[in-house]
Amino acid sequence: MSSIWHPFTQHGLQEPIPCVARAEGAVLHTADGRRVIDAISSWWVTTHGHAHPRIAAAIRAQAERLDQIIFAGWTHEPAEDVAAGLRAIMPKSLTRVFFSDSGSTSVEVALKMALGFWLARGEARHRILVLEHGYHGDTIGAMSVGQRGVFNRAYAPLLFDVETVPFPGVGAEQAALDALERACARGDAAAFIVEPLVLGAGGMLFYSGDILAEMRAICERYGVLFIADEVMTGWGRTGTLLACEQAGVVPDILCLSKGLTGGAVPLAVTMASEPIFEAHWSTDRSRMFFHSSSYTANPIACAAAAANLAIWREEPVAERTQQLGDWQRQQVAALDGVRNARVLGTIAAFEVGSGEGYLADIAPRLMAYFRENDVLLRPLGDTVYVMPPYCIEKSDLVRVYAAISGALERHR
Repeated sequence: MSSIWHPFTQHGLQEPIPCVARAEGAVLHTADGRRVIDAISSWWVTTHGHAHPRIAAAIRAQAERLDQIIFAGWTHEPAEDVAAGLRAIMPKSLTRVFFSDSGSTSVEVALKMALGFWLARGEARHRILVLEHGYHGDTIGAMSVGQRGVFNRAYAPLLFDVETVPFPGVGAEQAALDALERACARGDAAAFIVEPLVLGAGGMLFYSGDILAEMRAICERYGVLFIADEVMTGWGRTGTLLACEQAGVVPDILCLSKGLTGGAVPLAVTMASEPIFEAHWSTDRSRMFFHSSSYTANPIACAAAAANLAIWREEPVAERTQQLGDWQRQQVAALDGVRNARVLGTIAAFEVGSGEGYLADIAPRLMAYFRENDVLLRPLGDTVYVMPPYCIEKSDLVRVYAAISGALERHR
């Protein structure tokens, strides 16, 4: 028996855990010879496909040249390339690039930047505003600004207080905007953090770009910093490079990870506007930004990110995401027996069963069926979603939806 303790896995259920030996494109090959379609981009990270030749080559070459170096007061070419590449394609006002190693830590960095900004200005703004059903990671700060519930109940004594704005679902848009305005108007809010357009782990909940733009405008009116967590929604998932683009929104702070390296290795960045950087700029060493990890801007990870940026510059990625979105809409339209079917960019989602939420009993039964039929899908309770790499073949996507139809038929 393996001694590994797997994430988000209840080992007491004794579910089989397949061993993946290799992967290519949108396909995983297990140690026992099965061909499995990766329909969730291996937890939303893989964009151009597994073992992408350009990214793999960049990793290989960098590993032979410089594998690791302290980043406090030192730099290296791959990091400089990534920073320059991001500046070229991200909103112009996001002038500063801070490296970390995961989506959760990019959010932690964003929160610390926001609080440090107001402290440096001598203003007593310390309250963080959050969107209902949000998820921003599993470290303490990231959990604090995410939805409270079974995920973090055991750690409640460690979490700091936030103010929650209702989710702007259909018919509840104005209530959400009014709540945000009231929270901002009190004058002590430091920042508002959102997942633009799609709340991922909260159930692939969609809301409109118009509402996102209104929320940004309210924050701007009251001087509340706007943090866009695009860890999942970035890198083309919603049909544009950033989800914020669809609303004409530019945040004060932007969190990126997952697809930053094409999904090959861990890396994250938090991009900030110049005023946030300048608030920490001083000859006083006590005002520096106190955050790092040993592997900040690891050269190998940065080389992978630089290769990913080159792919975005030189290959028709936007056309691929558009085609995948078209295929998703075709497949979803043919499904029977689902609720609230929706597609945005490359993301498709819908509800099944009787609406029991994340711990719905149907979820492990569906996962077992998908596993038995060589498809990697991991429902969020009674929400099934499909988010494959952009390189997936149409025939494989058809197989994914055939497995979904088979599972629905079995579990009606």
